[in-house]
Amino acid sequence: MKTSQKPDEIAMERHKIIAPIVSALEEGSELAKIQQLKAQTIETFGISRRTLSRWLDGYAKSGFEGLKPMPKNVRPAAGIPAALIDEAILLRREVPSRSIEQIIGILEAECKAPKGFLKRSTLQEHLQRKGYSSAQMKLYNQKNIAARRFARKERNEMWQSDIKYGPALTINGTVTRTYMVAFIDDATRYIVHAEFYDNQEHTVVEDCLRKAILKEGIPRRLFFDNGSQYRNNWMHRACAVLGIQLIFAAPYSPEAKGKIERFNRNIDSFLTESALKKPKTLDELNQYFKAWLSECYQNKEHAGINATPEMAYKSSKTPLRFPKPEIVANAFLRFEERKVDKSGCVSFEGKKYEVGVTYIGRTVGISYDAADTSVITIEDNELGKPFMVKELVIGEHTGSRPKLPERLTPQAPKTSRLLDASAKGYEKRQLSTKRAISYAQINLQSNESREGGADNV
Repeated sequence: MKTSQKPDEIAMERHKIIAPIVSALEEGSELAKIQQLKAQTIETFGISRRTLSRWLDGYAKSGFEGLKPMPKNVRPAAGIPAALIDEAILLRREVPSRSIEQIIGILEAECKAPKGFLKRSTLQEHLQRKGYSSAQMKLYNQKNIAARRFARKERNEMWQSDIKYGPALTINGTVTRTYMVAFIDDATRYIVHAEFYDNQEHTVVEDCLRKAILKEGIPRRLFFDNGSQYRNNWMHRACAVLGIQLIFAAPYSPEAKGKIERFNRNIDSFLTESALKKPKTLDELNQYFKAWLSECYQNKEHAGINATPEMAYKSSKTPLRFPKPEIVANAFLRFEERKVDKSGCVSFEGKKYEVGVTYIGRTVGISYDAADTSVITIEDNELGKPFMVKELVIGEHTGSRPKLPERLTPQAPKTSRLLDASAKGYEKRQLSTKRAISYAQINLQSNESREGGADNV
């Protein structure tokens, strides 16, 4: 992992790797299938069996938190020069089936890398990030193969989502474009939540997903296209915290998301009818949509399942999985970094938050709920557990200067340790010089030589 990565980011990457295995374990798959998944994961990501077992055990015991490394154990990975990574990529592109060991062997044989310098896991990580892992290369080679139809067997095994343009509303003389976000259950075609919004930023996807989870529980998988509203760090973190496997459709393959695309075509009927009602506000539009969704879709027989989506969903024997409120709250937090100023405060969204003089000059993590930033959580793994701080209220008078903790105050010196060390070094150097060259001995030998010469004369 990169030294600049935070524990959350490392845990997210580890969850992406183990997610298929976790899903198979939760579904009670056969042992042979699970062992095959483990072997594929070890080969694809270049990790050891022991490391994979440690991640799986940590996740089983503590969930997302169990995938975070302990600060004292986080060691910087050896850097690999960019030119050497480019050479490794070229070798993989020339023969996509080349293993990491073969690539390392070639680079060492060509004297482009010192023997033992390249580590298998480190090089594999770089190739994965650049898009040249063996699994990724296989996908690239299959880009012209048509996707097969699929359908999950039980509710909440997979949800799909998409964003569709809605009607333009005129609110207070201003034309506002609307967008519909929907999440559909793959097996039953039931809409777990859908709503119109006044923008198409990733925040509306977050809001829609939160409402769907609070109503219907956690899905095992989420299947999205590659839009920035879905493919972002927040979504990866939320899925890792909630234990959801995140899957993205291959580029330029809309047929892979056929179920949500089919539902979007049904929405055209609603848009036609809503134009006759001329809703004046977003709330009014959503009220009409809620009634239409229930009567004209959820409770209307679907040819693909020979039942209504609502009946198929609610008659399923698969239990709903509702997370604890604190887990949901954690999953929907966002994370940023800020540097603590000389007054012990951080600036965030134009507001000041007092962190404490202990953190002066440090860069700390900030976790927050986008819907309420009056309180934020400060995270610093080296100085202690996360804690919450409120927005700083500026008073009419200057407050007293905060007192620094004793460990941050200057320590009065008892002596000059630099000069003491210099004196010891000087004394040692002088002794060494005397042993090497004795001027007294040289003078004695010179005198004896002169006296001997005089006697001879």
